[in-house]
Amino acid sequence: MSRLARLHPHARPERHDVRVVRDVPYRKTGDRAHLLDIYVPTVGTGPFPVVFYVHGGGFQILSKDTHFAMALAFARRGVAVFSMNYRLAPQHKFPAALEDLSFAYEWVAQNAARYQGDTARLFLAGDSAGANLITALTIMATSQRPETISKRVFQAGVSPIGVIPACGILQVSNPERFEKKLARAPWVYDRVTAVSRSYLEGSAGAETGGTALADPLLLLEGDTEFVRPLPPFFAGVGTRDPLIDDTRRLGKALTKRGVRCDVKIYPDEVHTFHAFVWRDQAKQIWRDTYTFIDSCLAR
Repeated sequence: MSRLARLHPHARPERHDVRVVRDVPYRKTGDRAHLLDIYVPTVGTGPFPVVFYVHGGGFQILSKDTHFAMALAFARRGVAVFSMNYRLAPQHKFPAALEDLSFAYEWVAQNAARYQGDTARLFLAGDSAGANLITALTIMATSQRPETISKRVFQAGVSPIGVIPACGILQVSNPERFEKKLARAPWVYDRVTAVSRSYLEGSAGAETGGTALADPLLLLEGDTEFVRPLPPFFAGVGTRDPLIDDTRRLGKALTKRGVRCDVKIYPDEVHTFHAFVWRDQAKQIWRDTYTFIDSCLAR
């Protein structure tokens, strides 16, 4: 489907003054999971702000290729986008995806300038499971945690200036918290439970950190100490998204910490509605996203 979508004239990067460098390895394993695509504006003078983009898919499916429209939507606004693949569950349990993120983050910190990217103006963005992963990545970049993957991120020496978790599943453990809310939609509850099981069940954990990073929301709601400032967040979600409460909790947790979190809730919209970029509400959330980026850059 992603290949067919790219055939549409509006999907061609050159129509949006963007060039794409595809399938760049961020880990030298020969695995397609360890490739990223780079979207660079061809209009304007670099270096450009950077968006590090992580796709969703319940930690089990999809890729940078299925999410090319997201990367293109950011790049056409004058930012360099690094959109990555990562290993997927259930074959690769937690923390495989986060380990891949740690290597990709380190790679971007070291190589973004080669592609006119300025990591002093770095944003993290992702949807659904990708929102979970970038929120965990933010915690790794701003706090000193015990895991090797966390140390790799922290020692990269780069901190985001803004984080954009869309429609996130921000706590993977305890899917039972959705049972009452989804009583009238048992198939959705089963899907959420399957995501948790696929990602966490049988996981060896992450060294001394256990599986805490699978639940970045709990870390933000808890007593985690941050040695670097948490950046502002923009979190959009639809009222018909079964995961909406995670976004609401994120807003409360960050506000309690004195961190800006712009929670925007869009009436009657479903999970990851912003992917349907031709629709009015999708256009609105993208406008709100660009406004958030501009406000962070203006600080």
